[in-house]
Amino acid sequence: MNPIELSLFASRLATICDEMGATLKYSALSPNIKDREDFSCALFSADGELVAQAAHIPVHLGSMAYAMRGVVSRFDWHDGDVVVFNDPFLGGTHLPDITVVTPVFHQQTLLGFSASRAHHADIGGKSPGSMGVHTMLADEGLVLEPQQWHRAGREQQALVSLLRTHVRNPDERLGDLAAQLAACQTGAQRLSRLHTIHAIPDAFAELLATSEGYGCQAIADLPDGEYNFEDVLEDDGAGSGPLPLRVTISIIGEKAAVDFSGTAAQCDGPMNCPMPVTAAATLYAFRCLMPEQTPQTAAIFRPITICAPDGSLVNAKPGAAVAAGNVETSQRIVDVVLGALAKACPDRIPAAAQGTMNNVVFGGGVGDTGWVYYETVAGGMGAHARGNGLSGVQCHMTNTKNTSIEVLEMHYPLRITRYGLRRNSGGTGKHRGGDGLVREWEVLEDCTLSLLTERRKTAPYGLTGGKPGMPGRNRIFRNGQWEELPAKCTLRMQPGERLRIETPGGGGYGRPGKEKNR
Repeated sequence: MNPIELSLFASRLATICDEMGATLKYSALSPNIKDREDFSCALFSADGELVAQAAHIPVHLGSMAYAMRGVVSRFDWHDGDVVVFNDPFLGGTHLPDITVVTPVFHQQTLLGFSASRAHHADIGGKSPGSMGVHTMLADEGLVLEPQQWHRAGREQQALVSLLRTHVRNPDERLGDLAAQLAACQTGAQRLSRLHTIHAIPDAFAELLATSEGYGCQAIADLPDGEYNFEDVLEDDGAGSGPLPLRVTISIIGEKAAVDFSGTAAQCDGPMNCPMPVTAAATLYAFRCLMPEQTPQTAAIFRPITICAPDGSLVNAKPGAAVAAGNVETSQRIVDVVLGALAKACPDRIPAAAQGTMNNVVFGGGVGDTGWVYYETVAGGMGAHARGNGLSGVQCHMTNTKNTSIEVLEMHYPLRITRYGLRRNSGGTGKHRGGDGLVREWEVLEDCTLSLLTERRKTAPYGLTGGKPGMPGRNRIFRNGQWEELPAKCTLRMQPGERLRIETPGGGGYGRPGKEKNR
């Protein structure tokens, strides 16, 4: 294909992924998927290499790109097969993220794979929402190693029975899984039809080779050298902290080596990262340096190698608790990788964003009538060389929407009593960091609350003289007064009590004194 044909082919693949996302959104049952859009869709080659993705959730897509080869090689695939998994140490991220994979056949020839990954509101475990402060993976929920849900078009009841036995509100879980399957089938149908226009395997190979050139060029544009950065996670929720994350990035020509030696050992609490999550966060930071038109394939990352010591916080051993590694530690990995890259190209890297997803989980009821509400709360984006950071937005490894007040109050025994910007929480400088948010919930019936948050003690850093953003804050209103809550906790709440989350602001950029108006 000539460059124009190749560009059109890449656009067609991306459009298929967008249509998959639309199918999933409008077929799902849970507000977390149909309203917050906490899902991702992608296409893979026959050997499991990412060839296209939609602009969904970076931590989902990067981890699938890193791990799908190992998953697809486990099976002898047939038309009508469907594989499901969530095991963080076999290609997953954390347990609520369930991945559905279907093969794409055309006249008995395997062309590739269609996959969707979605965050389910609950996957069992000791805490509603499967996002509590626990010390073992088994306590966080049901672990699904890659297994067949459908075999040659026939549903296998083992997975259905397992979900009905272990998760809260199983009908909603199964409904969301069915929506994921519908998304994958949409992708498979569209890709199979595209094969009538192009010889898909050859077109994939050409697209991957071209994509690799974009990755090489992005690294070649950086000055050769060794760049270091260090930051911390405040605590693991189980009594340990602070936990340092250290990175050294070596740039030599068109190659980059990212080394996390010196990072803390894996911890007891749920802040541990399996390797796919660490790779996703690292590769995301490099992707931000590439042109917008870069094809979204795994090949753009071929020039990048990652070293993460076994048993460390960023390459934990199987069995470790990982619920917050995917959502919190991944954000700090981005902070340290961008911090190191800022030493190579300070005019291209922003100051630190809020550095947390501010995970909030409410859950109550029992059995089939149980309910679980999950939310991540936006915050401030870091300022940069060309202007202020954005306020009240999701940053870096997440790209979800919020649950609207109307939807939330219609589905759950909760009421929103306050929602707005946290004024002046962004760091000052020549350009100001974005402001965080204030969101407040009142509970209307007995329930369990779990919080997994960060940047409550440490502040998002500024760059080139800019000031840090303001740290976040968690508070609960009970017994007629406000009380401070730790960054990570699981507790019971009673009707009339309120939770208030104040999210961090982004760091400022440039020396103060020449601050631009908002």
